[in-house]
Amino acid sequence: MRTVRQDGLGGPEVLKVVETERPEPGVGEILVRVHAAGLNPVDWKTRAYGGLLGRSGDFTLGWDVSGTVAAVGFGVRLYEVGDEVYGMPRFPQFANAHSEYVTAPARHFARKPAGLSHSEAAALPLAGLTAYQSLVDVAGVEPGQRVLVHAAAGGVGHLAVQIAKAKGAYVIATASAAKHAYLKEIGADEVVDYTAGDFAEQVSGVDIVLDGVGDEYTARSAPVVRDGGYLITLPGPADVPEAERARIKTGFSIVEPDQIGLNAMTALVEAGKLKPTVSETYPLDEVAKAHASLETGRTIGKIVLTITE
Repeated sequence: MRTVRQDGLGGPEVLKVVETERPEPGVGEILVRVHAAGLNPVDWKTRAYGGLLGRSGDFTLGWDVSGTVAAVGFGVRLYEVGDEVYGMPRFPQFANAHSEYVTAPARHFARKPAGLSHSEAAALPLAGLTAYQSLVDVAGVEPGQRVLVHAAAGGVGHLAVQIAKAKGAYVIATASAAKHAYLKEIGADEVVDYTAGDFAEQVSGVDIVLDGVGDEYTARSAPVVRDGGYLITLPGPADVPEAERARIKTGFSIVEPDQIGLNAMTALVEAGKLKPTVSETYPLDEVAKAHASLETGRTIGKIVLTITE
C-alpha cells in the first residue's frame, strides 16, 4: 500500500509517499480501506515538533479516517467487510491514517453517516469529538446557556458552533469580518470581529468558553465567564490568574477515541443539525501542499486528503 512517511522533523518537505506492507487486523481490530483522511493542526505540529508524544521522526501521521471495512479481526462482530465506517483511531498514539489502509480497534470507529461523502466524514472525527467532548461531556452544555467559541470558522470551531446550537445554546463566535456570514449560516447567534476590538469588552456573562487559540486569549477570556462557568482550552493547559481560577472552572481538554460520541454526532448529522465544511481536498501525492495550506491557519472548516476511490 501507499503511505506517507517522514524520517525526521521539519517542514512539509519531509513528507514522502512510500510503498509499505499492508497491515493485518489483530484481535478485536478491523482493517479499513481509507477513502479520505482529514488534516488537523496536530498533524503539522507533530510533523514539525514531535507532538504530544515527543517523537523525533520515522512515523506516519493522520487520525481522521473515513473508509470501507476490508477485513475483520478475531472476535469482531460490529462490522462486516464492505461496511462504511469513520473514526479517530488510537489518538494520541499514531494511527497511520495517511495511508491506503489502516488497522485499529473496531470500537474506535462508527458507521459513516449515510448523508456525508467520505471526504465530509473524514473531516468530522477529531475536530468534532474535540468539540463534542468539551462542550457536552465536560461542560454539560444546556439549552439557553451562552457559549463563546474562539476561532469559530476553523476545524474545531465550526463544528463547536453547530453542536452548541443543536444543544439549544446561544452561540457567540469570534472571527474576522470576512467569515461572519458563514458563521451566521451555520448557526452562530452573534459574531464578534476580533480584529476590530477586544472581544472581552463586547462579551460578558458567558457560561462556557471553548478556546481554540490559547496564549493571551485564555487570560482575556476568563473575565467574560460567569461565576461557576467553564473555560476549556484546547492548545494547552489554561494559564489563568489565580483570582479567576477561584471563581470559574478551567481545564485543558484532550480528545479521546469515542464511539458513543461518534454515534451522537452521526445522529446530529442525520437530523440536519451538523455538517462539516471541507474547504480544500488534496490527493495523497500532494500531502506536502495540504500541510502548507493547513499551517497557515486561515482555513474555513477542514482540509482533507482523498486517498482511494
